Amino acid sequence: MRMTRPVLTAIATATAGALLVGCGGGSGGGDGGAGADGDGGQLFVTLANHPWTNVVQDKIADFESETGIDVEVTVLGEDQLSDQYNVKLNAGATDVDVMMMRPLQEAKLFSSNGWLLPLDDLLADGGDDWNWDDFQMQTSVTTEEGVVAVPIVTEQEVLYYRTDLLDAAGLEVPGTLEELQQAAATIQQQNEGVYGFVARGQRAALVTQFSSYLYAQGGDWDDGEGTATIDTPEARAAYEYYASMLKDYGPPGVTNMSWKEASAIFQQGQAAFYTDASVFYNNMIDPEQSRIGDTFGVAQMPAGPEGSAPYSIPSWGLAVNQASQNVDNAWRFIQWVTSPEMTKEIQVEGVAGARTSVWEDPEGTSAFPEQLAEVIRTSMEDGVDHDRPVVVEVGRARDIVGGPVIAYLDGQDLDAALADAQEQYQALLDDER
Repeated sequence: MRMTRPVLTAIATATAGALLVGCGGGSGGGDGGAGADGDGGQLFVTLANHPWTNVVQDKIADFESETGIDVEVTVLGEDQLSDQYNVKLNAGATDVDVMMMRPLQEAKLFSSNGWLLPLDDLLADGGDDWNWDDFQMQTSVTTEEGVVAVPIVTEQEVLYYRTDLLDAAGLEVPGTLEELQQAAATIQQQNEGVYGFVARGQRAALVTQFSSYLYAQGGDWDDGEGTATIDTPEARAAYEYYASMLKDYGPPGVTNMSWKEASAIFQQGQAAFYTDASVFYNNMIDPEQSRIGDTFGVAQMPAGPEGSAPYSIPSWGLAVNQASQNVDNAWRFIQWVTSPEMTKEIQVEGVAGARTSVWEDPEGTSAFPEQLAEVIRTSMEDGVDHDRPVVVEVGRARDIVGGPVIAYLDGQDLDAALADAQEQYQALLDDER
C-alpha cells in the first residue's frame, strides 16, 4: 500500500443506544487476573455498534470456553464510545481492557495522552501462526510510541456509477478524472433531472472523500514533517476539481450533504456518479433503500496525474488500555479475534478485514461481488494510508482543510481560501509540535 509519509509520522453505522452485554459461561476468577497456567480471569472489552461487532459477539462464548476467561462486553454507539473513552481513560479507569477505536481519528490523540499500550513487544512474540506481517495498513495504526492497534475493519474510496446511463450515452467507465468530468457533463446534459455527480459537501465530512482526489493530483495535507501543503499547485488543482464537480454537476444544497444525503441521491437514481467508501456497496443493492440495484457498478477511483490513489485505511482497530490490569488476557483476545481463521469467518459475513491472506482466499471474498472484491484488492495495493490530516486535533483540522471547498461553492476566491487554510493548518501543526 502506498504511503505518503514516514512511518513515525504516519499516525495513524453507529446508533444512539448503548447496550451492555455480559458474555458469561467462563470459569475465570473474579479478581481480573489470569490464573497461574495462563487460563481464567476476567476481561473487559468495549466495542462499537458495528457489523463487525455483531458477528464477533456470537463467537465470544467460544473464546470463553477455550480459555476460561470471563469476557464482559460493552457495546456503544460511535459518539458514546468516544465520550466514554475520553472520560474513563483520562481517569485511569481499569474496567476497559480491549478497546475498539478509530485509528485515524483517535490513535494520535489517545497515544499522546498515554492511554494506549504500545504493542510492539507483543507483536514480536505473536508467532508465525498469527503473523503480523499478514496485516495491511500497519502504518495507519502506528504512532511515535509504536504500533498501538491491530486493524480489524478496512475501507477504500471507490467510484459508484450508473451502468444504464453510461450505456445509453455510449461511454466507458471513467478511468481518469478528466474522463469522469466529461462523462458527468455528457450524462447530465442528456438526462433531465439527473445530476452528473454527487459526493459529500459538508465542510468536515467531505475531507475524507476529497482526500483521494488530493492524492491523485500529487498533493497531501502536509509533508509529514510539520509543513502544511494546502496551497501547493497540486492541492489547488484537487480543490478546484472537486469543488467544480460539485458546483457544475452536483445537486443543490450540496454543502449540507454528508454520506447519508449524497448516498440517498445516488440510490434514488438521481445521479450518474458517486464517490464514497466501499462499505456503502450493500446500501446500493438493498431494495428497501435503493432503486438502482440492477443498474449500478463500482470501479476503482479514477486516476489523476499521479495515478489512482484512493485512501485505503483501517476504519476500526483494537487497542489495549495502557492502564489495563489484564494485558495478557487482552492480547490473547486480540490474537484470537484477529487470527486468520476468525478474520475469514468475519469477512465471510461481509465485513472487509485487513489480512492479505484472506483477500487472496476465494472463500474469504465469497461474500463480496466479484467486481467489488477486485476493486478493493486493487485499491489496497494502490492506496494511501490516511484519509484525513494525521494530527491530534483531527476535528479542528478537518474544519480547516474542508474550508476551501465551501468557499469555492459560495463563490469566494479559491486562492484566498487556500491561503487562509494554509495559515490556519500551519498554526495547528505548529501548536501540536
